[in-house]
Amino acid sequence: MSNVIGITAKRSQKLIETGLELFSDGDVESAVDCFKKSIEIEATPEGFTYWGWMLSFTGELDEAIAKCKTAISMDPEFGNPYNDIGTYYMKKGELENAVPWLERAKQCSRYEPRQYPFLNLGRIYLSQGMFLRALREFEGALEYDPENSELRTVIDRIRRNHASGS
Repeated sequence: MSNVIGITAKRSQKLIETGLELFSDGDVESAVDCFKKSIEIEATPEGFTYWGWMLSFTGELDEAIAKCKTAISMDPEFGNPYNDIGTYYMKKGELENAVPWLERAKQCSRYEPRQYPFLNLGRIYLSQGMFLRALREFEGALEYDPENSELRTVIDRIRRNHASGS
């Protein structure tokens, strides 16, 4: 029986990988189909998260949030859907709703790439003129992405222009 479960999981994972490839080729519709099929074979938090991600590209942000909440209910320690919900609220212009989701993403034990919620929080705080809070978030992102020269430039600019600010 466990061999059947392993085969099912592999088929589901292969569909997720195919969906990501299709997305990178610009075929969102076919990618969505792959994520849906992967969930039909085996419902996983990854499948729901990627399905939500695709919906965000078609402007279906509320549905994308719902898919991410399903993923969270399946694995509360999977950080990606928390960050994604935060970004969907950012896209909706609801920054105050984004913050708690991004903060929760930072705390999850299973999450890659870990710098994203820090980057997103930094963007929110920067847009609100909260330069020191933005700086702390960008510095947190840099810990996980130390080779990011663009991030270093932003940090240097904030330090230079707002060192004694908010």
